[in-house]
Amino acid sequence: MARNRGPLLRRSRRLGMALDPKSERHLDKRPYPPGQHGKTRRPRKMLGYAVQLREKQRARFMYDVLERQFRRYYKLAAKQPGVVGDNLLRMLERRLDNVVFRLGFAVSRRQARQIVNHGHVQVNSVKVDIPSYQVQPGDEVAIREKSRRHGGIRLALEAPVFAAPPAWLERSTEELSGRVVADPSKEDLESTQLDAQLIVELYSR
Repeated sequence: MARNRGPLLRRSRRLGMALDPKSERHLDKRPYPPGQHGKTRRPRKMLGYAVQLREKQRARFMYDVLERQFRRYYKLAAKQPGVVGDNLLRMLERRLDNVVFRLGFAVSRRQARQIVNHGHVQVNSVKVDIPSYQVQPGDEVAIREKSRRHGGIRLALEAPVFAAPPAWLERSTEELSGRVVADPSKEDLESTQLDAQLIVELYSR
């Protein structure tokens, strides 16, 4: 199965945006591009296509999605009613691996993807091992009974990345479960720090 295997910290420095919690900590110490001359090189002025491409790369690497799949998300978002950019981010947020991460059962989306792939997660009491599975309002997402002693999950609960899940999710730490109470709101989408309109402009060329 194809995956993005490159170092996220290096990509975060190149794109000027923390793509995961670990990168956020290190980006504060080295807020300049990677490479031998990254610290001394004059920043390049980015316009038009370059700005749009960088925003798309930020979204792709943040949610760990390959180009072909990302383009498919865009086509689906364009067919739905409403703002295309919001539709796109909403679908990315509703991926099962992202929901597991947002609920605090993993320290990163990469770890959440692995947890889902290995069959540790169930949706509405049915095992789901597809990271891209789209959850819907009303769905119950839980760690399977036999997986509740998983070391990575326990570590994520002991040192949570988020104090609480976003408003569109509810979490029960005791039962290692959560519920999707609504679609991500406009405020939730803005909190991703992604400018979806730039992505729409790129694909509309």
